[in-house]
Amino acid sequence: MREAVIVASARTPLGKSNRGSFNLTRPDDLAGHAIKSALAQVPQLDSEEIEDVIMGCGLPEGPSGHNVGRVAALSAGLSTKIPGVTVNRYCSSGLQAIAMAAHRVLSDECDVVIGGGTESITLVQNDKMRFADLVNPVINEKLPGLYMGMGFTAEVVAERYKVSRQDQDAYAVLSQERVAKGQEEGWFDDCIAPMTVNRMVKQADGEMKLEEAFTLTKDECNRPGTTLEALTKLKPSFKPDGSVTAGNASQLSDGASATIVMSAERAKQLGIEPLGIYRGFQVAGCNPDEMGIGPVFAVPKLLKKAGISM
Repeated sequence: MREAVIVASARTPLGKSNRGSFNLTRPDDLAGHAIKSALAQVPQLDSEEIEDVIMGCGLPEGPSGHNVGRVAALSAGLSTKIPGVTVNRYCSSGLQAIAMAAHRVLSDECDVVIGGGTESITLVQNDKMRFADLVNPVINEKLPGLYMGMGFTAEVVAERYKVSRQDQDAYAVLSQERVAKGQEEGWFDDCIAPMTVNRMVKQADGEMKLEEAFTLTKDECNRPGTTLEALTKLKPSFKPDGSVTAGNASQLSDGASATIVMSAERAKQLGIEPLGIYRGFQVAGCNPDEMGIGPVFAVPKLLKKAGISM
């Protein structure tokens, strides 16, 4: 039976949106860097063997537009003979792209496909974006939750599924501790591809100043040293009487990743040891106003299809 295997994967560090190190770096260039870095992990593979580049993007417009998957492939220096495509499933766009890459391999359409994702909150979700044009008035009247911001849907999830402020803060501290430990012990070093960029840095007087050729080597969005005491002092960010704060909510980030998927047969021929084997992928819908709960419905479908439990 034909198998799809993952042989390489690389990502940029995560930069803080707006104030971070990628605030001048285009999302297609972030993705191009990730592609080049993934290819560097498997020198046995000739890039001419790549048959498609599938890139996920939650907002494929502006600097992320014009088929960012294709532009990213060219930014990586790949041949113009190699096509590219962009897919959007919002937060799971990159995962969807990798699954589609695996499907192309499993169906025997391709032997080598790149799947990945890229996003620049900084360069896309800014004052140049036409937010008013996003909303379909008919759909908005029926299902206004479709256009809710993630912070507000998080409040719905917390209320509907009885997730307390205390539990959110405690889990946020645990998450920060895990990331800090991972950084200290180098757990992320193998997958992160440092990137040298120009950036705008806020000065003590509030002015923004250009810094050239800065190399970002690790994620800059986490806050080591976060304490439960500090989080409990924060006010809700989205509802006056809510529970989601700047301390227990997810950060906004800029970054990209790329994963090389190929047939197990071709990997064996090239002498490449797979990192993992693709076994399945599932999606599930939910009420738009509780967007964050989606995986709770998708994971059981995947486990059932794969015939496993947990």
